[in-house]
Amino acid sequence: MTNKVYSLSISARVTLDMHSLNNEGSEGTQIQTRMVDIVAANGRLYNVNAISGDMFKHIQAEHLYHIAKGNDHLPLCAACQLFDANRISADDDYMAKIQGQSDAKALDLMLERCVLDDLEGNLITGEGRSTPRKSVVEFGWVVGIPVDEAGNALTTTSSYFHVKYATERGAEAREAAATEEARRANLGQVPFHRPASSGIYAVVSHYETSRIGFNDITRRYVLDDAARRARYKALLESMLYTFVQPKGAMRATQLPHIVAFEGVVSYSTDVVPAPTVSPLNGGYQEEIKGVAAALNGLRPGAVTVCPFGSIAEFAEVMRELVKATEPFTVAV
Repeated sequence: MTNKVYSLSISARVTLDMHSLNNEGSEGTQIQTRMVDIVAANGRLYNVNAISGDMFKHIQAEHLYHIAKGNDHLPLCAACQLFDANRISADDDYMAKIQGQSDAKALDLMLERCVLDDLEGNLITGEGRSTPRKSVVEFGWVVGIPVDEAGNALTTTSSYFHVKYATERGAEAREAAATEEARRANLGQVPFHRPASSGIYAVVSHYETSRIGFNDITRRYVLDDAARRARYKALLESMLYTFVQPKGAMRATQLPHIVAFEGVVSYSTDVVPAPTVSPLNGGYQEEIKGVAAALNGLRPGAVTVCPFGSIAEFAEVMRELVKATEPFTVAV
C-alpha cells in the first residue's frame, strides 16, 4: 500500500565552510554579510551569520523549474517558462482570461496552468486584483549555531582582501603596458573586502503536500491524481537538489564546502502536521521523536521519523519517498 503524505518537514544541521551565499550589500569597498540576532538554547542572545529563507526558497524553486522544463506533465505558465519573478501575473494570456472572473476561478486556471505558481505560491495582481495563493513550500532562515553545549564557537565570519589581477608586475612592464588601451582596460581597479563564513547551520523547512493542486477558496482539488502525483514527486526531487547544490551569491569563486549534513525527515500520513524542532536546540532529534510518539498516540501510525547522518543518507530517504509515497487527499 502506498503511503499518502499529508505534510513533510526537514530539520537538520549542515556544516558549510567558506561560503558567501547571502549578503546585505556593500558599503564602500566592504561587502556586508547577512547577520541576525538569535536566542540560543542556553537562553543567551547572539549575533550570527545566516542565509535567508528567501534565498533557499529561490534555490528550491529554480531546481523545480529545471525539472519542469524537461517534463511534459509539469506545465509552466508563459512567464514561468522564462523564470520571471512575477510568475503568472506576467502571463498576458492568463491575465486576459481572468478578466471579470472571480478569485476562485482565477486560482483554478492558475493551478491548471503552472506547477511553480501552485507549489511556490503567488499573489496575482493587476487590473484591481489581489488574489493570494499560499505557498506549499516553507523555509525558515538557515541560521548559524553560535556555540555548542560547552560554549565553544561553532560559526564565524571573516573578511578577506581582494584586488583585480594585473599582468604587469615591475616598473618596466608597467611602462611598456602604459598605452591608452591598457590604461582604459584597468580603469576602476579598486581593492575590496569579501566575507566568507564557516560553521554549523540550523535548517528547518516544511511542505504542505496535501495542498498540491488544491484551491483554498473553493476547498476542492483542481487537478486529477496523476497530475498531483507528478508535481509531488518533482517537489521532493527539488528538495533533495536544494541541499545537494545550494546556490546563491559568489559561488563562482566561493563555492560552499558542504562538509556534513545530518538531521531528521518527518512526514505524516494523516491530518496532523509533520513535527519539526529547530536544530538550534542540541536535542532536536529526540524532541521530534518525542512529539511523533505523542501524535502517534492520538492517531496511530500517523507520523514517521527518518533520521539521516549524511548527505548520502538524506538522498536515500528522499529517493525512497519519491518511489513509495504520493500526496494525501483531504476530504472535501
